[in-house]
Amino acid sequence: MDEKALKSMIESILNDMVSNQTEATPAAVKEQVTQKLEQKPAIEGGMLDDITEVDIRKQLLVKDPCDKEGYLKMKAYTPARIGVGRTGTRYMTQSSLRFRADHAAAQDAVFSDVDPELVKEMGFISTKTICKTKDEYLTRPDYGRQFDEENLDIMRKNTKKGAKIQMVVGDGLSSAAIEANIREVIPAIKQGLKMYNLDFEDVIFVKYCRVPAMDKIAETTDAEVVCLLVGERPGLVTAESMSAYVAYRPTVGMPEARRTVISNIHKGGTPAVEAGAYIAELIKKMLDKKKSGIDLKEAE
Repeated sequence: MDEKALKSMIESILNDMVSNQTEATPAAVKEQVTQKLEQKPAIEGGMLDDITEVDIRKQLLVKDPCDKEGYLKMKAYTPARIGVGRTGTRYMTQSSLRFRADHAAAQDAVFSDVDPELVKEMGFISTKTICKTKDEYLTRPDYGRQFDEENLDIMRKNTKKGAKIQMVVGDGLSSAAIEANIREVIPAIKQGLKMYNLDFEDVIFVKYCRVPAMDKIAETTDAEVVCLLVGERPGLVTAESMSAYVAYRPTVGMPEARRTVISNIHKGGTPAVEAGAYIAELIKKMLDKKKSGIDLKEAE
């Protein structure tokens, strides 16, 4: 429907509504409607406000709550969607829009790739699993843990054989998580390791990476401890959450209980700098105890 037809329809409806009212004539109504339709929305800077910038923990959409302070206190402890209110049987418009925006961000994080310029900027060794496309990566998890000979050769030629620590960065299920955290967490790990007179040199980046890809990397590089920083499956709370999987001499096919995991690394969870310090401490423990996962817990 074009603008002319829309104007005509609105005029007709309003004329019917005011036909029995003496205070407004059809001509006056027509003029008012025309003026409203021709007004441009006043958007500062040419852009609407980003609804995702609103802190959901501080947002209360319940009309006239009995205990506003108690409600806000409860919301401060969780990013869950509580205190959103409703209109009739439906969610408020703002709640529905926020849900759609967060869902879109999660989809973007899964289906987009880590910017190659970031990989270059950080000086990572670029490799990829045998997945050829993002669709194949999502539908064949087993492909995300395997490498062809060409990429294995890249690792052999560009890393130190038998290093104490081999750092790996994988895109995983959220490219946004890597782009949001990696610039801070890598220097934090390095700084933390310096306290123990430890360091790492080369960082391998893996495109289309699943967690067990670190096992093949360990066997290829003969590293003592392998630490994989990988994007977590995004949700409606955040699309920028990253995890660290750390293992002592991991091997292909080993049980998951041999891995130690630090999850929820993001600005709303464990900040990247804080996580980096903890990862460094964890690596030191693994080198001392020569264990990881459940075995490391039992040895402590």
